[in-house]
Amino acid sequence: MLEAYETVLVGLSGGADSVCLLHVLKTLNLNLNLHALYVDHGMRPEETPAEIEFCKNFCRSLDILFEARAITGSEPIKHNKQETLRNLRYEIFENTANRLNASKVALGHNKDDQAETMLINLLRGSGMKGLSGIPPVRGKFIRPIISLRRYEIEHYLKSNGLTFITDSSNLKSDYLRNKVRLSLIPYLTKEFNQDIIQTLVNTGEIIRCEDFFMSKLAAQKTTTLTAAKTETSIELFLLPFEDMEPAMLRRTLRSAIEALTSLRKIAYIHIDGITKLIRSGKAGDCIVLPSGVKAIRGYSTVQITKEPPVKIGSYELNIPGSVLINETGVIIKASVSDKYIPCEGQFQACLDASKISAHLTVRGRVPGDFFYPQGVGGKKKLQDFFVDEKIHRYSRDSIPLVLSDANLIWVAGLRADSRYSVSDDTTLFLKLEMIPDSNSIV
Repeated sequence: MLEAYETVLVGLSGGADSVCLLHVLKTLNLNLNLHALYVDHGMRPEETPAEIEFCKNFCRSLDILFEARAITGSEPIKHNKQETLRNLRYEIFENTANRLNASKVALGHNKDDQAETMLINLLRGSGMKGLSGIPPVRGKFIRPIISLRRYEIEHYLKSNGLTFITDSSNLKSDYLRNKVRLSLIPYLTKEFNQDIIQTLVNTGEIIRCEDFFMSKLAAQKTTTLTAAKTETSIELFLLPFEDMEPAMLRRTLRSAIEALTSLRKIAYIHIDGITKLIRSGKAGDCIVLPSGVKAIRGYSTVQITKEPPVKIGSYELNIPGSVLINETGVIIKASVSDKYIPCEGQFQACLDASKISAHLTVRGRVPGDFFYPQGVGGKKKLQDFFVDEKIHRYSRDSIPLVLSDANLIWVAGLRADSRYSVSDDTTLFLKLEMIPDSNSIV
């Protein structure tokens, strides 16, 4: 975990775990450059000053630099306060470590914390990563005393004549972790397994090793399936997913998402949604994931992206002719014939050319757009049509609309306007097509 002469930021709350951690790191023969940081969550204003003073004096006795930082926010936390505070706390650790050029951030989690985390994740619902508990090392974050039981830590402190502060909130059953610590684990220990902590930790280690192996396989699979990748987007070929085992499919999708953002808010329901999008969705379908991530089904790929919604511009289309829509990488093609042109699938439309001007416009939607969708029998606002067709709002601005003069004649890939349908009197036929550009991945 550590090498000699490293700069290490140590989380110090004044509790038994963090006091033990800082003292152990100070006594190691590694000549570490230690900095201690107290994070004020703003939850116990009556206790915080005393805790900061205790930490300051303790650091002074060890000749260690100390600072306190407060979590600040312009708005009160309304949902999942513990999770939000945790994220803000880690953000402070990250920022402080960067400012100090610290290569590691040491935190005082112990073996009891590990068992509690596994049970909490099991109760909430989790995959292998969550059931493996707290990783001893995650990036620059390390947990040097995670193999110690809480009673071993307290024995170490007593043996070295060290005092610590007890956080009053840890004694209340207001939060799930406290309920698990104060009620569930004692019950399991008494009624089922006297060594439940060690049993859970051993199980977590097995799961962690197997999860690491499976994650490596998934990362390799993701690389194989990647059609295109940027810092904000990754596209995966659809075809290989058809015969992929569900376990590998889910892991591959998680691996792809993790390449763009954290998986902390990604739950089973989100991965299941992408799976359904891949298996039964159609091109243009989209689902929104947490943290502004979207999964969009294309013709031959599924795109996972943090990029903002695409809005296509305006293009002129001659008849005959074609135009590349730069924003989405599709081509809209127009051709004419004096014979009926069969159309296959939703990405082609055959219309009466005599009712249409020789120069068409292709653009994205604008407020007030309407047309007369084939099969509906009347005028319909484009917005209402998209809602009825379950076109996600993220995708609506990227759908090409073909217009003759000011009239919408084809919502590309979806529906043509019935006013321009062919009839027995039609003598000149216009075929419109939407085609993936061979030079782009869609």
